[in-house]
Amino acid sequence: MSSKRNRPGRDARPAQPHRGPAPARRPDSPDRGDGRGDGRADGRGDGRGDGPGRGARGAMRGTGDPARFVWGVHAVRAALDNPRRKAKRLLMTAQARETMGALPAGLPVDIVERAQIDSLFPDAVHQGLALQVEPLADLDLGDIVEAVGPADPLLLVVLDQVTDPHNVGAILRSAAAFGAAGLVVQDRHSPAATGTLAKSASGALDLVPIVRVTNLARALDQMKAAGLFCIGFDSEAPAALQQIEPGNRVALVMGAEGPGLRRLTRERCDALARLPTAGPIASLNVSNATAIALYDMARRRDS
Repeated sequence: MSSKRNRPGRDARPAQPHRGPAPARRPDSPDRGDGRGDGRADGRGDGRGDGPGRGARGAMRGTGDPARFVWGVHAVRAALDNPRRKAKRLLMTAQARETMGALPAGLPVDIVERAQIDSLFPDAVHQGLALQVEPLADLDLGDIVEAVGPADPLLLVVLDQVTDPHNVGAILRSAAAFGAAGLVVQDRHSPAATGTLAKSASGALDLVPIVRVTNLARALDQMKAAGLFCIGFDSEAPAALQQIEPGNRVALVMGAEGPGLRRLTRERCDALARLPTAGPIASLNVSNATAIALYDMARRRDS
């Protein structure tokens, strides 16, 4: 857990010799915006593909922006099972096809070689699966808060400028495990919902809604008006988490590693808490700290 103190060539230039295909763009590269990712790879769309030959090459040409993919067994399965998610095309190896089970009717599927997926996602642990998807539709904070009754239990996680996609993915995974209803982040200081984040979340990106807000302090005011008790975490806070009785509607507010919670964020919290560490290290990685806080809230809820 972090704390505030933890702190020239012109037209006449000779043509260059052809040196083979251009390298694949990395998964987090910006959207090309050229719309070339909508074509079918094999021309049939019946889920059969045509093996690792012509159809695989077509799949590689027609995928569009690699950032519009999720990969790995859990992330792909969760995206396919999410009614809010639109899947466009599935690339998979023959071995992965044997383990995936039933697939949605009408989903274009291309059987490709593992090396071809490697070329598209050079640093990804994709397990032979990559699913081209549309981004999830944005949700408002009110969509989450109003989905339950005004007196019903509600648990949210709020991240104050936590930008590492691996940390955010791990936090999503913990949020799904312990029953959080949503993750609230600041729009301009949070990672995009890329395949890297989806893989780190192990499917939780399609299980826990993300709400992106412009003004985090104002969002905390909205949560408090809806009856949520906002707990900010600081390793030097005077009270340990177990000393706070927040009720059954709680927002856990976590700061970025290094700077911790910003001043306006701290001021909006109903209480500041620390985790009761006993060793010489008083602060934890933000994803680990969030998991512990979520466990404590789930334990109280279920006791």
